Amino acid sequence: MTIWRLLCTPPSTGAWNMAVDESILEHIHRGETKPTLRLYSWNPPCLSLGHAQSFKDVDVERLQSHGWEVVRRVTGGRAILHTDELTYSVTGSAEEPVLAGGVLESYNRLAQALLHAVKSLSVPVEMKEHEDGHMQQNLNPVCFEVPSTYEITVEGKKLIGSAQARKKEGVLQHGSLPLTGDLTRICQALVFKDEAARENAAQRLLARATTVESIISVKTDWEIAAQAFVKGFEAQLGIHFQREEMSRSESERAEELVKEKYANPTWTERI
Repeated sequence: MTIWRLLCTPPSTGAWNMAVDESILEHIHRGETKPTLRLYSWNPPCLSLGHAQSFKDVDVERLQSHGWEVVRRVTGGRAILHTDELTYSVTGSAEEPVLAGGVLESYNRLAQALLHAVKSLSVPVEMKEHEDGHMQQNLNPVCFEVPSTYEITVEGKKLIGSAQARKKEGVLQHGSLPLTGDLTRICQALVFKDEAARENAAQRLLARATTVESIISVKTDWEIAAQAFVKGFEAQLGIHFQREEMSRSESERAEELVKEKYANPTWTERI
């Protein structure tokens, strides 16, 4: 049975969360840490943009009026407002059996683990292939509106949004499970031509995406969802987790990446 590391980090800023994922990836590349499942959340709420998404999509004034942050991911896809959710990241080398074989193969393996995890929360989820999903996403600033290949849905509504980056250092996949709250809040952080367009986007989002609480009418605690993820990954992928903390080197590198990259407008606002 393969040993992976489990990290559960406290609610943190968007810049720090993204910096930690990249720091872990660098340390895995150097052989200084094990493949890692990290479970985390965000404080304050944060809008994350896909790697190539235009910063012009962001309504900065509205975003700031809510006290929300904005960050740019290294992964693709479209915007997500991170709040009231469980976020996961999986980091490892491209030779790691779970992550080997390319984007779709590894994405499918991880999706099976996610499916197992969310089913254990009594959510009747399923996984369907949406061959044109990624193309559709590129036409819309909101990530959760359109399911893409191997993503987790309930009655056709998207429940977990995930994205993967394969780099020379290894593989990073992260994603979000909305636990509760109003998904349409993201529309308050994005630019629309007028208020009618904003309202239309909000209604489309409600028709095409959902939260755990909306489905089962029970508020699921972050800790309960995290336990389900751990058990789902272990059961489905044949791995065993050792819960650990970040190394001093990982923490120091994450702080560097916050300053150099993720909290720096030259990265966040570059497109």
